[in-house]
Amino acid sequence: MSDTLFTLPAVDDPASTEVGIILLGLDADRLLAGVGLAQLGDDPALVTLAVDQLRHGAMLELGPESLITSGIRRWQQVRAVLASAPPVPPTGSLRLMWERTSAMLTSAVADLGPASIAYLTACWLRRDDVDRRAGRL
Repeated sequence: MSDTLFTLPAVDDPASTEVGIILLGLDADRLLAGVGLAQLGDDPALVTLAVDQLRHGAMLELGPESLITSGIRRWQQVRAVLASAPPVPPTGSLRLMWERTSAMLTSAVADLGPASIAYLTACWLRRDDVDRRAGRL
């Protein structure tokens, strides 16, 4: 089967792949805030909910700008490592790209929890937007 064919997700695909498809739709600020928060609690669903609650004015001890700043610092550290990793061949399937990029990230960066893997994978796949936002620090 060619990587450029459109396919629906298989029922036995990992849930992390579907989480990844959702994360790819977030803007750079929300991705970076997720990276920042993932350092505190490494569950991708809880991190996504907390970032969304912050965006809608929830009163948490952490402000959105502090999370974004923390996420930018973490992104810059990890990005340097990923830039030297073997590239992931492009494909027409977002799910396949997600799986391959996630595998590359986990082999290149040690000791990442599931939320960090999810958000950093999304940042790598959306690195042009994320790098632009990170440069505005």
